[in-house]
Amino acid sequence: MPTTPVTAANSSSNGAQETIMLELVDENGNTIGTAEKLSAHQPPGRLHRAFSVFLFDEQGRLLIQRRALGKYHSPGVWSNTCCGHPYPGEAPFAAAARRTHEELGISPSLLAEAGTVRYNHPDPESGLVEQEYNHLFVGLAQSAPRPDPEEVGETAFVTPQELTERHRAAPFSAWFMTVLDAARPAVRELTGSAGGW
Repeated sequence: MPTTPVTAANSSSNGAQETIMLELVDENGNTIGTAEKLSAHQPPGRLHRAFSVFLFDEQGRLLIQRRALGKYHSPGVWSNTCCGHPYPGEAPFAAAARRTHEELGISPSLLAEAGTVRYNHPDPESGLVEQEYNHLFVGLAQSAPRPDPEEVGETAFVTPQELTERHRAAPFSAWFMTVLDAARPAVRELTGSAGGW
């Protein structure tokens, strides 16, 4: 991972787990402070900055991932290509590209902003709450995923119909449909009307 002032401040030289801080925001997305990651997700949740990435292959299929079973939040459920939180002071675009590479070994092509969405989604399994101001990004995956098993249990490229069938049959993250629906105009622009998104 490239080292920037932001990532250097949020990493450990001895491999120890550092406290991860999130950027708290107001309803308009303006930064108002920071909070430790887990505490920001404790009920009722604190509104914080997040991002969601949707990458597609050349056939217009969406890359989804099943979150690793070891994750404390929403383990083992399917979700969008990549999602996470910028470090305080890190641009959402940079965070989205960084985490996509860290989790999936992919450097997205044509990554573009796709708007923002604000939501409040409690997770009934963990008891945690997603109060997020989420920056959306769409792009292309032009190389095969090489997932980090600590982060990702499984990946799949799916058509809209395959996603519908999988969504009926398997658990997905609480936020998945909210972020996908918000990103659909940009997804259609990227994949074309024939893609069915």
